[in-house]
Amino acid sequence: MDTPLNNDWRKLTAVLYRKPLDSKILGSVDFDVTEVEDFVNKHRRDGLKITLTHVFLLALARGVKQAAPEINCYVRRGKIIQRHSVDVSLSVLANGGQMTSIKIPNAENLSLSELLTFINSEILSARKGQGKHLKHAKNMLLQLPWPFRQWTANLVRCLTIDLGVSIPFLGVSPDSFGTFMLSNLGSIGLDVGYAALAPFSNVAMVVTQGRVTNKPMVVNGQVLPRRAITISAALDHRVVDAAQIGRLFNFLRRVVKNPEMLEKKP
Repeated sequence: MDTPLNNDWRKLTAVLYRKPLDSKILGSVDFDVTEVEDFVNKHRRDGLKITLTHVFLLALARGVKQAAPEINCYVRRGKIIQRHSVDVSLSVLANGGQMTSIKIPNAENLSLSELLTFINSEILSARKGQGKHLKHAKNMLLQLPWPFRQWTANLVRCLTIDLGVSIPFLGVSPDSFGTFMLSNLGSIGLDVGYAALAPFSNVAMVVTQGRVTNKPMVVNGQVLPRRAITISAALDHRVVDAAQIGRLFNFLRRVVKNPEMLEKKP
């Protein structure tokens, strides 16, 4: 029996689009983060060493849960599968400047302090080479010679992403990366950037956080210097449409104006 998630539009797009070649949508929004930076600095003075990344990660996770729950799903064999929690993959720098990722399960239910503690622990493990996220799968691929590495990667992708099969001994599944990925491109000096919808993931979107810059912005009818940031996203159009992403970014706008919203657990 079809559910509202498996409506005609989604049945059609699951057939028309191939992931990620055809279904990618790009968009970005500038946010005035002057008040958010004050909020972050206040907490840092009080000993909670959060950053804008923690704020936007938590705001996005809660926004998916509260404002756009339809985004929290993925395609498996032509069907839409609803997730039961908002799990987030965060890109981080590991040893040697290489990028890796950590996964934050049930991110929408965390407080800022809980989020900070979890991320710090996972980053420390990742930089020591002890990170758990897809560790066995990565190690296996790295040990294989070419072209077996490509063949094995294609097989794993076919089994997990195309057929929806989990491979427990490798730690991979159709939902290995969770609902969305977040990458802080501002940490490497970029103002704006669009990430790829990784073919080994079933994420609905990949969100990138740019560098904070000073920009003239209109506040109460006056042009004032403000602190601004660009949040960009690459979206999988098979599960995300304009109405849903609009509700999500409107939720973000409310959080940016009232970051105290994040201090209360849902």
